[in-house]
Amino acid sequence: MDSLVDRNHTVVTGFILLGLTDDPILQVIIFMIILCIYLMTISGNLSIIILIRTSSQLHHPMYFFLSHLALTDIGYSSSVTPNMLVNFFMEINTISYLGCGFQLGAAAFFGGIECLLLAVMAYDRFVAICNPLLYSAKMSTQVCAQLLLVVYVAGFLYSCSFIICFFSLFFCGPNQVNHFFCDFAPLIELACSDTSIPVVVSSFLASSVVTVPAIVIIVSYIYIFITVLKMHSTEGRHKAFVTCTSHLSVVTLFYGTVTFIYVMPKSSFSTDQNKVVSVFYMVVIPMLNPLIYSLRNSEIKGALKRKLVRKTVSS
Repeated sequence: MDSLVDRNHTVVTGFILLGLTDDPILQVIIFMIILCIYLMTISGNLSIIILIRTSSQLHHPMYFFLSHLALTDIGYSSSVTPNMLVNFFMEINTISYLGCGFQLGAAAFFGGIECLLLAVMAYDRFVAICNPLLYSAKMSTQVCAQLLLVVYVAGFLYSCSFIICFFSLFFCGPNQVNHFFCDFAPLIELACSDTSIPVVVSSFLASSVVTVPAIVIIVSYIYIFITVLKMHSTEGRHKAFVTCTSHLSVVTLFYGTVTFIYVMPKSSFSTDQNKVVSVFYMVVIPMLNPLIYSLRNSEIKGALKRKLVRKTVSS
């Protein structure tokens, strides 16, 4: 059942997700594409995690955070992709009221962690390049663990805030969500109760979790570029830039799409464009991240080659 009658109101107990398209042929094509992307996301990020954990050459803070970024990418994609794939086979794509709140919370949790982890990784590169003599002290195992704890706690609180905002809303009318997952913006449009406080709170939280890490990243890289430009050694400059290019590529992809969704005026793009961009940053980017680090990071490529050589020799 999608609704229950409560005195003078019909209380919504479930939602219908309209998905990406109604075209049956296009649904099959999109299903196959997204399934392949999801399988590559899981296998690629798991490979990164296993490689970092088993290669002693990669036991550095940068790769410690990278392994957690890979874990976050798996969770971020898994918060929406499996449900989206199943819904391609359903005549009516329904999700329960509680399931919708859980999906919204999971997406907010992993999305918030992704933003914060990218900022922590930028800070790590800043310390490594601008204060190399103090790197081992400033990025010790204890400091890394503390930074990671702050990231996860902040992500949890961010998620809980969105869940509280969702459950504070009252739904009594239409229950068709014009999206492929329970995003907060289309849910707000269906609410019968006063949405002013949830809208203000959610907007403040979303802008904070995007803006604050972005400021940390920008400031870190300003100092990094100034330091690199002051280097007299061409080889030193090249090495410094190489260690940053992978992270910069990931940051550009992620923040570019998130900015499109949350910063640009709503009137400047349609709901369909919103859906496409959401697919990109929630489904495609988690697949691209391990590929970017694998192709552009020499230490990861070296560790991978050593693993393959050992397997070949042992066999």
